[in-house]
Amino acid sequence: MRYEFRITGHVSEPVSHAFPELNELPAARQTLFFGTVTDEAHLYGLLGRFRDLGLHVEEMRRLPD
Repeated sequence: MRYEFRITGHVSEPVSHAFPELNELPAARQTLFFGTVTDEAHLYGLLGRFRDLGLHVEEMRRLPD
């Protein structure tokens, strides 16, 4: 399964390194993270990491495989 996460604001490089399994793309007033999520536990782990780092997930969506 592939997912995209839209994060509020621009994420610094050190913080983005907390997500080595995801690609990162800066956008207007957001940062996009996208990549393969292996299972539901991995998905909740990513959401927990975003939360623990104080990042606000504006939108999360599953991408076509």
